[in-house]
Amino acid sequence: MSKTIHISSPAQFSELLQSSKIVVADFYADWCGPCHQVAPIYEQLSAALSRPDLVTFVKVDTEAQKEVAQAYAITSLPTFIVFRNGKTVDKVQGANPLKLQAIVKKLSDEIENIGTDAEASGSRSGAGSGGKWRGADLPRGYGDITDQIEQQRCELLNVDTTMGGVRVLFDGTKPSALTGGKDTSKDWVESDTDEQLMLFLPFQSMVKLHTLQITSIPPSDNDDEDAPTRPRTIKLFSNKPHNLGFDEAEDMSATQVIELSEKDWNAEGTANIGLRYVKFQNITSLVLFVVDAEDDSEKVRLDRVRLIGEAGEKREMGKLEKIGDEPGE
Repeated sequence: MSKTIHISSPAQFSELLQSSKIVVADFYADWCGPCHQVAPIYEQLSAALSRPDLVTFVKVDTEAQKEVAQAYAITSLPTFIVFRNGKTVDKVQGANPLKLQAIVKKLSDEIENIGTDAEASGSRSGAGSGGKWRGADLPRGYGDITDQIEQQRCELLNVDTTMGGVRVLFDGTKPSALTGGKDTSKDWVESDTDEQLMLFLPFQSMVKLHTLQITSIPPSDNDDEDAPTRPRTIKLFSNKPHNLGFDEAEDMSATQVIELSEKDWNAEGTANIGLRYVKFQNITSLVLFVVDAEDDSEKVRLDRVRLIGEAGEKREMGKLEKIGDEPGE
């Protein structure tokens, strides 16, 4: 039985690009002779390499699905496009079975690793074997780029110095508050004189930010009026050459304002915050401003910060002063 999926609508094609890590698409037409010649080879590749949610082979009739064909600028038939995480990575125009076979052979060499990655993603919200702890799953197609933070140049304002320093926010271990310990390691940060925190994050490379994951695990003692709570309002500012002052940030227009409520926090104490992706392209620094705290508390707590997206080329260190105020400047 053929494993190839025949696309019946643009929505179906879009959904497959999201649900399958790799999609191989054959754009054809019934009147196209070369399309019929190469079709048996394509079916053989599909039968050998298709894997549910990992590698999917599809056929797109360009006469019936003109919208899809136009979206990918199909000008000759057949055309084969290989998508990875929804993005075009290879393209073959014309009935060139040798080239198609070479591309798919390269693809087949990667499949085993893809399966391993998918298996590992199931445990990412816990303490993965040998991996970094994360309080929430990764969105499909994006990676944890927290390691792109230039930690030695980070700055955290209004922090209680009796607690952990800024680097504990990027620690790869599970927060001590979730391990049943006595929190003797102080692996979190708290605000000092009021509920606000100002965190400056410069990056080693230009990045694209898709998701912000913040873990905050306040003490369970509800009788302590001075206990810190979770953030409620967060402002994000992109591409600033240095940290902001609190008054300055209050008056400045933010790249994105985030309002958190009880339902945004999962069982691991983590809020998985989707960013306006179009506004977080070509990012070289991020300022995270915790404006206020849950329940109008006078102290706020952060245990971990994770940044999810894509990393680009590394830039020369110490050149943040040349960054514009907005992405792309």
